[in-house]
Amino acid sequence: MAVSASASLSKAVKQYMQLPQGDKVQAMYIWVDGTGEGLRCKTRTLNFEPKSVEELPEWNFDGSSTSQSEGSNSDMYLIPAAMFRDPFRRDPNKLVLCEVEKYNRKPTETNLRVRCKQVMAMVKDQLPWFGMEQEYTILGMDGHPFGWPSNGFPGPQGPYYCGVGSDKAYGRDIVEAHYRACLYAGVNICGTNAEVMPAQWEFQVGTCEGIEMGDHLWVARFILHRVCEDFGVIASFDPKPIPGNWNGAGCHTNFSTKEMREDGGLKYIEDSIEKLGKRHDYHICAYDPKGGLDNVRRLTGHHETSNINEFSAGVANRGASIRIPRTVGQEKKGYFEDRRPSANCDPYAVTEVLIRTCLLGEEGDEPVDY
Repeated sequence: MAVSASASLSKAVKQYMQLPQGDKVQAMYIWVDGTGEGLRCKTRTLNFEPKSVEELPEWNFDGSSTSQSEGSNSDMYLIPAAMFRDPFRRDPNKLVLCEVEKYNRKPTETNLRVRCKQVMAMVKDQLPWFGMEQEYTILGMDGHPFGWPSNGFPGPQGPYYCGVGSDKAYGRDIVEAHYRACLYAGVNICGTNAEVMPAQWEFQVGTCEGIEMGDHLWVARFILHRVCEDFGVIASFDPKPIPGNWNGAGCHTNFSTKEMREDGGLKYIEDSIEKLGKRHDYHICAYDPKGGLDNVRRLTGHHETSNINEFSAGVANRGASIRIPRTVGQEKKGYFEDRRPSANCDPYAVTEVLIRTCLLGEEGDEPVDY
């Protein structure tokens, strides 16, 4: 397999990580770059261990190198937004997820957290809960799926989903390392499994309330990239990494409110689905970072997807836009699953538009400016 040079270098550095660091703390600041899906990071030393995100200082970076500004006015602000334990450097060191602001203190175009947080605050009394199922594909440095024959394809799909064994599960060491690192960091990861295409996996994050959904999923993605760096491979969130008769990768989003979870909640679920059906195109544009162009390759109506041009809903139907789990149909309360978001979606965008349509009752192709 084509692995990166860091796969061997990372083993040599471990001895240095055992050295004492005195009363200093390393804080790794993480942010979303100008692509809307790439992550960047850099580290600073603190003279104390922060106990809350409010204690963390603002910082800056060169936005002209991340597609977020011009070189003539390139300083961007990093605003700490959420803090986690660092599973790579370990306690007392921190991972710090940041918002990005321009020189004029306005959020960058890919800083979708600001607007999402505003919308979540408007409906906090309805206790919106989210769970997102993040699919991804492990690739070698040559872009070929990990474990696939170098000059061909593995056997057809069928035995790989939730599979076990060397001929069915490709890259489990990476999955286990990521899972444990997320638990250590404090990410609300709730499960993982091998997916339908070999070398494709899924982890689930949730239940998270409001803005925390986006925070926890972005940090879980960062941790996955960082783990793959140690193993010398790539984690791809491309929604259709291999063309042809292979499953794509999504980020199915489960959503509920206090009313949906209580007795008789199925009525509120059905009301929300009706609203979603009237705003299908608006949601498709928000469900991948290229305004729907990435999902065109994935949402074909095949491989457990709905057609991107049609809206549908059904109980236990994985070929529908919206799936109502069978237990929810039986108990008449619970949640629904939106199967349209792509693997490389911005979770802030996805959760925001669900709130706008289902709870704020917005209509049309543009968001309301509050």
